Order: sequence, then structure tokens, then C-alpha cells
Amino acid sequence: GRRTSPPKSTATVRARRSRAAEKMSAMSNMPKVTNKQPAPMQITAEQILREARERQEDEPYTAPAQKVMDPEELAVYRMKERKQYEDRLRMNRNAMGAWIKYAAFEEAQRDFERARSVYERAIDVDHRNSALWLKYAEMEMRNRHINAARNVWDRAVTLMPRMDQFWFKYIYMEEMLGNVAGARALFDRWTEWEPEDHAWTSFVRLELRANQPDRARAVFQRYVACHNLPRAWVKWAKFEEKQGQTANSRAVFEAAIQEMD
Repeated sequence: GRRTSPPKSTATVRARRSRAAEKMSAMSNMPKVTNKQPAPMQITAEQILREARERQEDEPYTAPAQKVMDPEELAVYRMKERKQYEDRLRMNRNAMGAWIKYAAFEEAQRDFERARSVYERAIDVDHRNSALWLKYAEMEMRNRHINAARNVWDRAVTLMPRMDQFWFKYIYMEEMLGNVAGARALFDRWTEWEPEDHAWTSFVRLELRANQPDRARAVFQRYVACHNLPRAWVKWAKFEEKQGQTANSRAVFEAAIQEMD
């Protein structure tokens, strides 16, 4: 005879009907599409890709920091990075930013000979690039290679004596090292180039910090000889007044009237 399935319970039938009713209700609540015509502005795949590319350019990709544990892995990583820098510079040797980043990479590896080699190669390409000299000297200072820093600063001020920033940083380094005589000698070299007022007033402040008012007075004498202008004489007169030397201050004003007559 024919097999018959066992009769379903009333509860099961009611549950199924309830679920079916819920589905129909949900579908009836969905928004109905009334206009099935194509949109006037069609977005193409090319547009989507272009917008994605523009977003990537706006937000430059930063490679995740790599943790290198194994010495062999470290060697491979360094070789790979160096090859990338060399390839980039082969394409454009005038890209000074790439040279500076390359040198910074070598500094981060604590390979200072390689870092120096990169800076020297970059200087061969553009020896009048002030940013190169600054970064080079600052690397040596940062790692307390004082004599190497002196060498870089000395070459920089000799090559570009009108670059005030080189002189200021070189002098500041010497003073921070407690080498006031060295800082004074650098100011003497710099003022031979007859720089603007700020070089002379900085020289005066050095002598005052060293508690040498007579040396500061001698600097003022050279300053007014270089810049025979009212502002220079007034600064000297005010200096004498601050030193409590009223007679000297009066004498400076009288000398200014005679010299500028």
C-alpha cells in the first residue's frame, strides 16, 4: 500500500503560516521602484577607478613598520631599501629629497660611513644646496661626531659665506660645547664679510654672556666702522648706558655726529 507521512501538528502549521505572513509584511514595507528608466548620469567603471586613485593620491600610503629580528633578514631588508633608493636616484639624480631620505635611512641603520658617502655624492651633484649641508652637519651633531660636524660646517661657510644660517649654527654648536674662543674666532671670520646688523649684535651678546664688556666694546667699534649708520651708533650708545658708562655713551653720540657729518 501507499506510505503516508505522519500528520503535522497544528502548532507546526501555525508557526509556518506566521513566518510566511511576516515575510509578506516585510516585502510590502520595502520601497517600490516606480521609475525603471536608466539614470541620466551613468557612473562607469572608469570613473569609479579614477576616484579611487585620486583618493589614494590624497592620502599617501605609508608602509607598515617592519620588525626585523634575524640578521640575515635585516641584511636582505637593507639591500632591498638601498636598491630602491639607488634606482630612484638613477632615474633622477637631482632629486635632493631622495638623497636626504637615503642618508637618513643609513643614519637609522647606524651606518655613518654610508650616510656620509650618500651626502658627499649628493654634494657632488649640487654643492650649493643649503639644505644638504644643514642636514649633513646636523646628522653629525645629533650623533655627537663633533669633529666631523666641524668639518662639514667649515666647508659650508667657506663655500657659502653669505649664508647666515651656517654661521649661526656653527657658532651655536661651539658655544654649547663651551668653546667660547672657537665661537669668537668664527665671529671674527664672519664679520670680515661685512654681514648685516644681526651678526654684529650676536657677536656683542656672545661677549656679554662671556662677561667680557671690553671685548663687546671692541666689537661695537668694528660694527660702526662697517655700518656707519645711526642705528649702529645708537645701539653702541645704549650699550654704554646699560653698562653704567654715561660718559662713554655721550662720547659715542659725539663721535657719531662727527663721523656721519
